[in-house]
Amino acid sequence: MAATKTFVMRHPIATYFVLTFLISWGGILAVLGPGAFTGATAPTEGLLPLVYLAMFAGPSVAGILMTGLVEGKAGFHGLRSRLLRWRVDVRWHVVGLLTAPLVVTAVLLPLSLSSAGFLPGVLASDDKVSLLVIGLAAGLMTGFCEELGWTGFVIPRLRLRYGVLTTGLIVGVLWGAWHFPLFSGGDLSGALPLALFLPVQLFSFLPAYRVLMVWTYDRTGSLLVATLMHASLTASTLILQPLDVTGMRALTYGLVLATALWLLIAALAMANGGQLSRPLLRPRVA
Repeated sequence: MAATKTFVMRHPIATYFVLTFLISWGGILAVLGPGAFTGATAPTEGLLPLVYLAMFAGPSVAGILMTGLVEGKAGFHGLRSRLLRWRVDVRWHVVGLLTAPLVVTAVLLPLSLSSAGFLPGVLASDDKVSLLVIGLAAGLMTGFCEELGWTGFVIPRLRLRYGVLTTGLIVGVLWGAWHFPLFSGGDLSGALPLALFLPVQLFSFLPAYRVLMVWTYDRTGSLLVATLMHASLTASTLILQPLDVTGMRALTYGLVLATALWLLIAALAMANGGQLSRPLLRPRVA
């Protein structure tokens, strides 16, 4: 027991990631069995809530547990303080809320000129109100649960060692990999082989967006803004993503979206003298 605690205290970041994957993937394995990871078993409508509960539990439970183990009461106080930190410049709230919908719209509208299949979902849907309500509710739930761990625990600690770009890439790649069970079924890939489709879905635009999230957190120290920024991405995906985006169309959308996000990151770096990071602020870990 003492050896385990010593390892956790010495390697809190690695322990967090292991716990996150164990809780989320272990929960999905318990609900659906091994077929969930091979595409052989798709969740029924009745089991789908359990699948999402398992996914949400990973980063949130791991984040809260690790905060308590590593920082104790002071850690929970700091987590709450950052979660309630809303008094930041209003432009950062705008960045958090509007980055995802503006970039997604800027990508889809030109693509829709070449094919109506790229028309934003909310414009093509017959039930726009339900789509908006579901998208916003899912976005808020996803953002809150996940960012208790990703930004609440691991990102401030990585920033003590690495810059914004490296921190964003580390978390972004693992964040993408964490989504694997949700995309392994093959429904979205259509006729495309999963070996081609999955890397684009998991490792193209998600790491880029995470770099932007780390950049925003670096300038605000606000877990609330990070939560809203994540919620905005999820809501934008559900509300704006084309209704029938599969196969090559989904691949194209993912690649173009990733390109747009990386161009935005490059523009931000150039505007800040060629770098994204600010001096490391240790108090933000608390």
